[in-house]
Amino acid sequence: MSRLVLRNVRKTYGGLEVIKGVDLDIAFGEFCVFVGPSGCGKSTLLKMISGLEPISGGEIAIDDEVVNDVAPADRGLAMVFQSYALYPHMSVRQNLSFGLENLNTPKAAIAQKIAEVAKMLQIEPLLGRRPGQLSGGQRQRVAIGRAVVREPKIFLFDEPLSNLDAELRVEMRGEIARLHRRLGNTMIYVTHDQVEAMTMADKIAVLRSGKVEQFGAPLELYNNPANIFVAGFIGSPKMNFFQGTIHAAEGREAFVQFNSGERISVSRETFRVSHGLPVTLGVRPSHVTLGTPDATDIKGVVQNIEQLGGESHLYVSTADGTSTAIHVDGQTEIALGETIGIKLDTSKVQLFSSETGRTLRH
Repeated sequence: MSRLVLRNVRKTYGGLEVIKGVDLDIAFGEFCVFVGPSGCGKSTLLKMISGLEPISGGEIAIDDEVVNDVAPADRGLAMVFQSYALYPHMSVRQNLSFGLENLNTPKAAIAQKIAEVAKMLQIEPLLGRRPGQLSGGQRQRVAIGRAVVREPKIFLFDEPLSNLDAELRVEMRGEIARLHRRLGNTMIYVTHDQVEAMTMADKIAVLRSGKVEQFGAPLELYNNPANIFVAGFIGSPKMNFFQGTIHAAEGREAFVQFNSGERISVSRETFRVSHGLPVTLGVRPSHVTLGTPDATDIKGVVQNIEQLGGESHLYVSTADGTSTAIHVDGQTEIALGETIGIKLDTSKVQLFSSETGRTLRH
């Protein structure tokens, strides 16, 4: 396992800067996930770490050694691609052994490593087949096995599960997580799927437009997002946002006056607010409940219902047109078009500056 440090790493294509000064410190043995929307630069950043893409500025260091000018094959890394990148004319055994043969590894050592990895990944019956005779999940296991046999310092995964169906993705991300626990190597994993990021990572780097918006543990990002973008990207269904203005910011509390006319109180001990400040209030669907005649913060009309059996999601449109998602345990008898009241858990809300998008939390 190894430590990876990025210092002010930049990438420019012509006059266009696509990676804009990234600083990251990924500790020994951590599972770090790069997550963000398409085009945010996460795959480019991974290729720069691997050496497949040269950097335009900054430093990449592995175990305190700057590797900017070190060839990809000499960095001690192994990469698993979205497309598997297996040799179609070779058997699974040959695909696994090819890299070791190029390193002049003794045949006995190659056979032993392949046997151990094939058993670990449950691909022993597949060793004589070619990639074209394998399912997507089997090919992905072989691609991972080819990386494992090299015993790299760091594993790099570039959206490895995006070509698999939903059920197989869940199974494979569990296998990759178990593989990390078993091997203990540092792993960097790129995905656009925030559920994968939340369930697999020790640390998550949320990227947008070539910058890291926030870097931290999954629940840290979920509970204390640094800005509106992170708050809206992490969590499913996504966080609800309401536009408003701070009123009567005195003593220990202040009031958020929503554009729809309603208002709720928030703690000034939690948030840095002042009278007249335009704010965006965020609250997760699981922290929104159905109101009662005596306890309702906002009213709205039910526009959509997702009945999932064990839980339901209601989507409500408020007076100012804001769409609000509500998580309901179990099933619901509420009908489309019905006007309902909703209650916000004010101990769980987030406040952001409407001007900068940054959190207002102390």
